[in-house]
Amino acid sequence: MGLQTATAALNDVETHYCASGSGPAVVFVHGLAEDHRSWRRQQEEFADHRTYAYDVRGHGASTLGDANGTLAQLRDDLLAFLDEVSGPAVCVGFSLGGTVVLSAAAHRPDLVTGVIVLGTSSVVGRAAAEINLQRAAETGDAVLASLRADTAMMVSNSTVDIDEVVARRTESIGDGRGYANAATAMAGLRENPLTPELAAIKCPVAVIGGEHDVLCPRKAADILLEALPQATYQEIPGAGHLMNVDNPEAVTAALRNALAAQGSGPLESS
Repeated sequence: MGLQTATAALNDVETHYCASGSGPAVVFVHGLAEDHRSWRRQQEEFADHRTYAYDVRGHGASTLGDANGTLAQLRDDLLAFLDEVSGPAVCVGFSLGGTVVLSAAAHRPDLVTGVIVLGTSSVVGRAAAEINLQRAAETGDAVLASLRADTAMMVSNSTVDIDEVVARRTESIGDGRGYANAATAMAGLRENPLTPELAAIKCPVAVIGGEHDVLCPRKAADILLEALPQATYQEIPGAGHLMNVDNPEAVTAALRNALAAQGSGPLESS
């Protein structure tokens, strides 16, 4: 079954998503200033799973709704998607999406059957929180300038076309309000870390990090692994934070291995 797009009314948002394939359900959650397209390669290759990739509120083609700048609201959006669209599923999240997935798994183990997180932190330091709040407050040209600078910092592979990546990310954030909302939610991890909630997660967890990720370095993964002693870790070589841009082949292989290890069925390379 090829890629199909649709919209679902979930909570106070018209949530846009792309679905593909058939088999065990997998739901992908993108990062800040991204949209469902960041998972296109995986959706095309994992045809033996029913995959879903949705646009987080205020990103891509999803509406913003009555956004309140909290991780809890973004988590509840994912739970609504699982409850009303996909059914129980393995959830895969990158960066912001990873924190959303971890929180959802801690709150509704009946809906999240497995967790795979990439470039994800359960707590942010003071400097990172201040940067997120600064990004949330920016408007106009300042948003685009920061997005370009941040994107360049997140990419390690010198062959990547930064202009192309920035253009896609700029399109993903639209008027910027959803980006500001999500950045505020991430800043909230400074005062309200997700780490204490992790003990409530009972499903399998796979943690994937980028070798050269300066935003979520190995220390961030180690915090997750300490809180989740049964979790596994894989590292993407030659990749910065935007690992699915830097080394998509290795990311696809790591996701395939993690899904197979979690018992969601065999995955064959396309």
